[in-house]
Amino acid sequence: MMSVEITNPWTGQVDYRYDYMGSAEVERLLAKSGDAFPAWSASTLEQRGEILKRIALVMRSKKDMIANIMSAEMGKLNREALAEIEKSASACEYYAEHAIDYLRDSNIKTEATRSYVTYEPLGCVFAIMPWNFPVWQVFRFLAPGLMAGNVALLKHATNVPRCADIIAEVLEEAGVPDGVFGVLHIDNVMAENVIGDPRVHAITLTGSERAGRSVAATAGKHLKKCVLELGGSDPFVVLDDADLDKTIPVAVSSRFGNAGQTCIAAKRFIVTEKIADKFIEKFVEAAGKLKVGDPDQADTTLAPMVRADLRDELHKQVQASIHAGAKPLIGCEPGQGASHYPASILDNVVPGMPAYSEELFGPVASIIRVKNEDEAVRVANDTLFGLGASVWTQDKQRGENIARRIKAGATFVNSQVRSDVRLPFGGTKSSGFGRELAEHGIHEFMNIKTVYVE
Repeated sequence: MMSVEITNPWTGQVDYRYDYMGSAEVERLLAKSGDAFPAWSASTLEQRGEILKRIALVMRSKKDMIANIMSAEMGKLNREALAEIEKSASACEYYAEHAIDYLRDSNIKTEATRSYVTYEPLGCVFAIMPWNFPVWQVFRFLAPGLMAGNVALLKHATNVPRCADIIAEVLEEAGVPDGVFGVLHIDNVMAENVIGDPRVHAITLTGSERAGRSVAATAGKHLKKCVLELGGSDPFVVLDDADLDKTIPVAVSSRFGNAGQTCIAAKRFIVTEKIADKFIEKFVEAAGKLKVGDPDQADTTLAPMVRADLRDELHKQVQASIHAGAKPLIGCEPGQGASHYPASILDNVVPGMPAYSEELFGPVASIIRVKNEDEAVRVANDTLFGLGASVWTQDKQRGENIARRIKAGATFVNSQVRSDVRLPFGGTKSSGFGRELAEHGIHEFMNIKTVYVE
């Protein structure tokens, strides 16, 4: 069995070691999942809703412990961790309240005596989740999935095993029946076997484009539904009439929150030339005030990156962009701490540079200057990705018109791109397919069944 070491992102010290599960343990959990599905899917929405409400209560009671685990395993700021836990608890309560409406039979008028659509759970959903939001990413699929009557198996990222285990503990304490949720500490080879197992009925993955292609190919081979939320290179479009007093704080939050390790982080700042110099001056000033430090300390405002190798990979992208002509304005050199990278901004980013065409998964902002809004839209769409986007202008109608022209799963006008349990979340192009959250998310892993009565 392979042993995995978990290194604290701030100290660089190995905090924890664990072993991957063997095939016998994986088989046991698959069997338990299959055994649990009939009774769980036969329970009422009211019964499942009460359990989800208890999950929220238990999670809040353990929030400090969970937040400490998140900070130790992936370096998240303590206040960001606490906010993530609250968001996850609220998602459980949201679906406990709204699933009845989302899953009610839909009557459709035809020539039949009665015709309608009903929603049935598929079975076991296998989730492959990333480290950057180690609690929220799980509950984004789990809250609607459990309310739908599905059971779930989780393969979490290898560097957040205790986050996975504490989620399992929370569910057990809340009264989730044995087998309804299980954690698989496995490698990618074993994960491929699980996808192909007949007791698994659907797959959801949040991760890289490369991982998405691999999982989609395996799921397709076995004719299984999958939802993929992959990378992003979100445009942050600043038009010449933007209110910079409102725009700048959100620009900083959008790019540097979670140390920039967010799929929907603003990454490409597309700024019209009339306002570019003023925007950049204020952006650099605000970013320069971010304080690096221990994520557990209240005055730290920029967390370390999750791993030193990912920091080094980011720095190579930055160096290549500078070598190609990008101008470093702040940061752009590795900083203190085991895996820290400072708030960094590159100006004069143009096509051909990694900072233009690749996802920079860390605290580096790319400034792309454009002549007008038409060029801004063209540049915003000049990417393989299509996850989120934002537009900044004092003319709301102008912003809405541009939002409709940008190819993305979500475009926000004068607001930071974020996931919201009330709104569908997902991408287009190489950012994946399918939707999570809202009514759309709960329907993804259900059999949408037509019943026709003559």
